Amino acid sequence: MRRLAFLLCLGALVATAFVVAPAFGSGGTTTCDGTLAPGTYQRVVVPQNGVCLSDGPVTIRSGLFVQQGGTVVFGSEDHPVHTATIGGGVHATNAANVQLHFSTINGGIAIQGGAGPFGGPFGVTWNTIEDSVINGGYTEVGYDGFWNGFIRNTVHGSVNLIGNTVADPDGNEVVTNTIYGSLNCAANDPAPQVGDSEGSPNHVTGAETGQCQGL
Repeated sequence: MRRLAFLLCLGALVATAFVVAPAFGSGGTTTCDGTLAPGTYQRVVVPQNGVCLSDGPVTIRSGLFVQQGGTVVFGSEDHPVHTATIGGGVHATNAANVQLHFSTINGGIAIQGGAGPFGGPFGVTWNTIEDSVINGGYTEVGYDGFWNGFIRNTVHGSVNLIGNTVADPDGNEVVTNTIYGSLNCAANDPAPQVGDSEGSPNHVTGAETGQCQGL
């Protein structure tokens, strides 16, 4: 977590300097490549290599979709207020950064692939899902960023972490979650761990399998 805090500070500095354009919409779909203003939206898409930032509060009714190389940052660990309510789930394909804080996601989260450990608006890439309620489970497969964290979430559904390889040896932190389902982990490098977050063990009502047994 200390290393993550450094990355978050770095990201905040870069984001402050990053000039963003407003989101725009058509036919019920909002393309966010800039700042997503407080309000209610139908479907939100972060385009290829786009950057979507929001401190909320926002409501998304029909899903958040992050395309190749895209970055989404909703909320902050340092600003503990509810940021987003997302219906229709979160769907990311080869995204650079998926960073969600203090949000409610109905329909689950599915992250497939990544964009490598370096690049994007922060110089390095990382996923972090923190302090959120996820209804519908969480699946992350093949992410290849610099760091990866799944911390202090409540999940109604199973959590599946498969083949995520990150550059930071303290990455793949999975800690202090309450999971009403199973926790399934395989082929992650490093294996899911507490890292330096100093959190508490996960509470899992179902099975803990593979690399996450006893985590």
